[in-house]
Amino acid sequence: VQLVESGGGLVQPGGSLRLSCAASGFTFSNYAMSWYRQAPGKERELVSFITTGGGVTNYVQPVTGRFTISRDNAKNMVYLQMNSLKPEDTAKYYCKTRIWGRDYWGQGTQVTVSS
Repeated sequence: VQLVESGGGLVQPGGSLRLSCAASGFTFSNYAMSWYRQAPGKERELVSFITTGGGVTNYVQPVTGRFTISRDNAKNMVYLQMNSLKPEDTAKYYCKTRIWGRDYWGQGTQVTVSS
């Protein structure tokens, strides 16, 4: 199982970024996917979740209405579109899946929101 995130960077407040996560080594379409983030000195937290077919999504309250999770099962990709970014969104963002009770994580991609 391999998850590789990309798309992070430095952006000004109010800006946008689109994170991508490329999955391999498992039947991607059979598993739900999640995005987490971890800010310095804080615990890793769930940001968003998407079911296998993409029909159900969920977001934590601080990002609701600003972030959109999506997936392309044909390409084994999951995305996180982040709009109206705020300094408090600064964190390292990780994608994750759970297979047979075991969590698999990518290496993360850094998002920094600063003027």
